[in-house]
Amino acid sequence: MQQPTDKKYDEGFIEILFADIDDTMTTDGLIPAETFTALWEARRTGLRVVPVTGRPAGWCDHIVRMWPVDGVIGENGAFYFRKTEQGIRREHVQTEEQRAANRRKLEQIRREVLAGVPGCGIASDQAWREYDLAVDFCEDVPQLDWEAVQRIVDIFERHGAVAKVSSIHVNGWFGDFDKLSMTRRYIREVDGRDFATHPQYYAFVGDSPNDEPMFAAFAHSFGVANIRTFLDRLTHQPRTIVPSVGGAGFAEVVARIVAARQRRKNGTTSDN
Repeated sequence: MQQPTDKKYDEGFIEILFADIDDTMTTDGLIPAETFTALWEARRTGLRVVPVTGRPAGWCDHIVRMWPVDGVIGENGAFYFRKTEQGIRREHVQTEEQRAANRRKLEQIRREVLAGVPGCGIASDQAWREYDLAVDFCEDVPQLDWEAVQRIVDIFERHGAVAKVSSIHVNGWFGDFDKLSMTRRYIREVDGRDFATHPQYYAFVGDSPNDEPMFAAFAHSFGVANIRTFLDRLTHQPRTIVPSVGGAGFAEVVARIVAARQRRKNGTTSDN
């Protein structure tokens, strides 16, 4: 896992904010006005935002077309989409043939999870996924306890799949990818930079255990206030936790970065 330098950088350097969606940009399952206002303020001031989500390819196609974002990383790092003058650019980690073969293996896991963990369900957005199986433990089903969530994780792992817990789903897939690896690729291919040697330009904000590799890697890492629910399960915590939960917390992060960028532009801060 990439570790950030101990050096503290002025937040005015930040050019891209990578952001989880569920319970980071949303509140109680909805995108509040604060989130969209913050996205448009970010765009107006030149701060680029890239959602990094476990949500499916179908959703990500909509997001990159309709939201004021620079791009979107979806299905926990399986791909990124960007809108360009030539249309939607789609960059995947696996071929269609690999994805189809892995979906067949996930079907066996689906049957085992539903039989072995009473009360869970398959996520309502599963039909639009290309890489993973999303098991719902609280979005559209009554909330399961942590022991049940761990049993879901164990079933994935017994089959050799990767399993990550978000605030609403357990996402499982076959393949060597995650949010951080695709974020590095996005930075390399879109910005032409190596993330490891230019950490000052990038920030991340999230809310749940599957964001831990991002918290660990980013010199600028933020948590919205609801991350406090999971702090005892995190070895690597966000460097800064803002006061508000969900979308209001996301808006606070954007406002903080925009203000720092403006101070830097005005020459009222100096390099650290």
